[in-house]
Amino acid sequence: MDIHATKATRIQLFSFSTPAMRAFHMSWLAFFVCFFAWFAVAPLMPVIKQEFGLTPGQIANINIAAVGITILVRLLVGPLSDKYGPRRTYTALLVLGAVPVLGIAFARSYEVFLVARLLIGAIGASFVITQYHTSVMFAPNVVGTANAASAGWGNSGGGVTQSVMPWVLAAALGLGLEKSVGWRVSMLVPGALMLLVAVLYWKFTQDCPQGDYIELRRQGVEIESGKKGGWEVFKAASANYRVWMLFVTYGACFGLELFVHNVAASYYVDRFGLDLQSAGMAAGSFGLLALFARALGGILSDRFARLRGLDARTLLLFGLMLGEGAGLLWFSTTQTVTLAIIGMIVFGLFTHMACGATYALVPFIDRKSLGGVAGIIGAGGNVGAVAAGFLLKGVGNVQHCFAILGAFVMASAFCAIAIRFSSAHKEREQTLYDQAVRQRGSSVPGSLPQALPGGAE
Repeated sequence: MDIHATKATRIQLFSFSTPAMRAFHMSWLAFFVCFFAWFAVAPLMPVIKQEFGLTPGQIANINIAAVGITILVRLLVGPLSDKYGPRRTYTALLVLGAVPVLGIAFARSYEVFLVARLLIGAIGASFVITQYHTSVMFAPNVVGTANAASAGWGNSGGGVTQSVMPWVLAAALGLGLEKSVGWRVSMLVPGALMLLVAVLYWKFTQDCPQGDYIELRRQGVEIESGKKGGWEVFKAASANYRVWMLFVTYGACFGLELFVHNVAASYYVDRFGLDLQSAGMAAGSFGLLALFARALGGILSDRFARLRGLDARTLLLFGLMLGEGAGLLWFSTTQTVTLAIIGMIVFGLFTHMACGATYALVPFIDRKSLGGVAGIIGAGGNVGAVAAGFLLKGVGNVQHCFAILGAFVMASAFCAIAIRFSSAHKEREQTLYDQAVRQRGSSVPGSLPQALPGGAE
């Protein structure tokens, strides 16, 4: 069986009938719910800060904890997806991750709250499984768009939670609950959603176009990641310098995104004096850009690759990261809330597009070590967020921290153009790309629902 010939060459956006599209829709939905739950507590921090009497140092520790453990779990879930399949891995993460999301409601001290926030960070590893699942389901001509769109729509959960959770709290208070009880009751919402999606993911998805990984290996059927999976793919991925270049670039784009989700609402409250709901709406505008901007990065990457080959993907990433860094430097100088929101939207567009362009490149680094590649690069995003958290703790000023991060992002852009591929590697990938295009052209157009906006190919 030709592994690549069984992959989807189209994104049938309004279909749920094929394994590829079920994986696409369920993976972005699962990531959305995980991202919603991951940062659900962030817009409630002004209330929680008052209840626990948190110091700036303790708040910085909470922000670092929120993204710290994700580094380790992202390194693990990539190889686990290779070994046990994304269906089992995602379902387990959703169920286990719901425990600390629900459990944080019972925190009565800073120390317990910190530990719960740390454990909640594990669900941020859901991103790696999302990208893994779409990577094994879609052919080279659309995989960049599939990866970016699924991740972008999932990432928008961070924006939705910034806007929605203050209103969930307001509804709880409207029922007569005290603030100290209301924020705890509010956290039941994301926890319950995670458990619901876990059931749906198990019911509606399969590991790859051919079926279940464990069953396929038992039958001796070849799958893309090879026979072993697990630790073997992690070792192979860690020996590839391209992985570490993207580790840095992803730390500079997705790491920044995580950092903004943690501090944006409080930044608007402290710097511009907005109330909790208004600050949540302003901060949410950044996350909601993921609804289209990350997908746009993937679409552009696929289109550039069609015109100029694999190297065009790295050049696009380089340009997007320069734009992100420049936009962030401008944002750090804004003096009014209106300009701040405009500046956030500008650098946010480049940030999300850079994230999409990064994972549009990931499937082409090393197909036999995809789980390891996706896991290590995904962990880079959280390393970047943790580094930004420590920077803020050292600097003590969010605005100054944003300026320093802008300069770092522009410097890290050069890691993108440091990535080179051998002629044999590019020829092999071009062959697979051409094969996917021919397969797409030989299908019957009338039998397919509408594809993604922009006609991504």
